[in-house]
Amino acid sequence: MIFLTRRERFSAAHRMYRKDWSDSRNYEVFGKCSNPEWHGHNYTLYITVKGEIDSERGFLINLSDLKEIINDAVISKLDHRNINTEVDFMKDKIATTENLAVAIWDVLQPLIEERGVLLHRVRIEETENNSVDYYG
Repeated sequence: MIFLTRRERFSAAHRMYRKDWSDSRNYEVFGKCSNPEWHGHNYTLYITVKGEIDSERGFLINLSDLKEIINDAVISKLDHRNINTEVDFMKDKIATTENLAVAIWDVLQPLIEERGVLLHRVRIEETENNSVDYYG
């Protein structure tokens, strides 16, 4: 079993809030991340896949193919976007990094598994101090 990780970056705005709560309740729960005027991050996304090395090709998956899958399905939809209002796979979800990691997993898993490898981990670094790991 070998593990391979691809790193990508994107910048996006979001607001952590519940529509059914008042601004004061949202602030109480989500703090400054509930700012009605949004805020943003420069995210780093790590996608780790796993499987057996293909003896004919000598690699797990073509890195160009993995990059294309990630960019087409995820980065193109997130980069310089508002996660709450512009990202289809985040519709009706609170725009936390935790929910984002799960949503990215749900988008990528079938696309990666079509290539004969398994999705192992989605890691998102929201800031240099905060990151989320999701293993499906």
